[in-house]
Amino acid sequence: MSATGTSWYDVLGVEPDASTEEVRSAWRSAIADLDPSERRFRLLNQAAEVLLDPARRAEHDAALEAGRSDEPEPEEPVATPTTPATPTTPAAAVPPTGSRLPLVPGWALVVLAVLAVLSVSAAVVVWVQPNERVVSAAEGGNEIEESAEQARATAERAVGPVLSYDYRSFEESTAAARSYMTVDYQEDYDQLVAALEPNLEEVQPVVEVEVVDSAVVRTSGDRVDVLLFVNRPTLNKGMDEPVVYKDQVTMRMVREDGTWLVDDLSTTPLQE
Repeated sequence: MSATGTSWYDVLGVEPDASTEEVRSAWRSAIADLDPSERRFRLLNQAAEVLLDPARRAEHDAALEAGRSDEPEPEEPVATPTTPATPTTPAAAVPPTGSRLPLVPGWALVVLAVLAVLSVSAAVVVWVQPNERVVSAAEGGNEIEESAEQARATAERAVGPVLSYDYRSFEESTAAARSYMTVDYQEDYDQLVAALEPNLEEVQPVVEVEVVDSAVVRTSGDRVDVLLFVNRPTLNKGMDEPVVYKDQVTMRMVREDGTWLVDDLSTTPLQE
């Protein structure tokens, strides 16, 4: 237990013997009407990260039985930079530590800076629009709930193609990704593609994405923000085994002509 007498189970309001589905349901319900900038939103996501991961949950349970807590202090809000400095030389191949689009370690963190600025800053602007009304499923009934579920399901299908690629079939990979995007977001994505292409043969990246879980953050008309936890196995030239990065991905989904499409994306590495 922590100094405050709470555990991650208490944060989500579930019992220690709750099933994975009960944890998932509690998490989705708890964040449905919260603004992503709120402290509680981040705390609930931290709880879900632990309790939806079998290994981390087992460690947490062992800590509780021993009368101690592995619960970290929630992060304090930080300002999101709108024009971060862009290095002119490749960075070392280390795990990502910032809230940028970390598709592969090292050199790719440099070339992704342009897209990261667009996606992260745009997401912040969207979240703080003063006239936006957050609509919950409880308020709007089945129609809103079904629409949000469709957007979430599409986001789960889209996040793999959008964030993964293989240097051996790069053109096919990027074409598949574009099919899930709005025209506006395709322009941002094309900047990323142009930055990656010159280094493909040298680095030989193979990036995959595995969805761990997802939840609707908010809905507003024909726009739904979806939060996803993903694992991202990344294999570069000279590596014997892929490095698995864990990310929290926020996707803005918009409905155009009855089809849900990705209109923005930002990522944050999960805490270990």
